[in-house]
Amino acid sequence: MDASLLDRLERRGARAGMNKSRLAERYIEEGLRIEDHPGIVFRDGPAGRRPGLAAGPDVWEVIGVLNGAPERGEAAISYTADYLNLPLAHVRSAVSYYAAYSAEIDMWIAHNDEEAEAAEAAWRREQAALA
Repeated sequence: MDASLLDRLERRGARAGMNKSRLAERYIEEGLRIEDHPGIVFRDGPAGRRPGLAAGPDVWEVIGVLNGAPERGEAAISYTADYLNLPLAHVRSAVSYYAAYSAEIDMWIAHNDEEAEAAEAAWRREQAALA
């Protein structure tokens, strides 16, 4: 690899808390996924790096709505698109990514559910303390 590229990887890896080899591996993996699933990007956030729609929410959010749709199949895709105000093609991109990486997305959904339950329990304790 070019020396300037290695230097950039070294600096970026230091900021991210990982060595340049691990960072390069992450970029290669994400690049391949982006190529295989047009419309998907990766973004950092407080909960970690996750896949999302380039012009919209995270994939786990789309799939969460899709899983909660009152119908299945194409009707669920239409419901999700309407609910999230997304084009059908964007929902289909999220579904395509989910089909390839369902365990990863299911983990994000479970993590969000746990966080929501913990926040609700804390709120209930606060309400009980105020009663």
